Amino acid sequence: MGSFSIWHWLIVLLIILLVFGTKKLRNIGSDLGAAVKGFRQGMREGDSDKDEGQPQISKQTIEGEVKEKTETKA
Repeated sequence: MGSFSIWHWLIVLLIILLVFGTKKLRNIGSDLGAAVKGFRQGMREGDSDKDEGQPQISKQTIEGEVKEKTETKA
């Protein structure tokens, strides 16, 4: 009852081809490829925007002391 054999996968592939047809599957594949390409491009643009828009963080320690604890109710 383990994984399917190669014959099971070939039969499933044949049924999918019969149901959807090769043209529709080709269109789905190209649409998926375009979506992945657009996602990668957006991630690259997001990284460059992120670097430009963020202020530089200084490695300076700010010391302080808490005098009184106040409670705020929302």
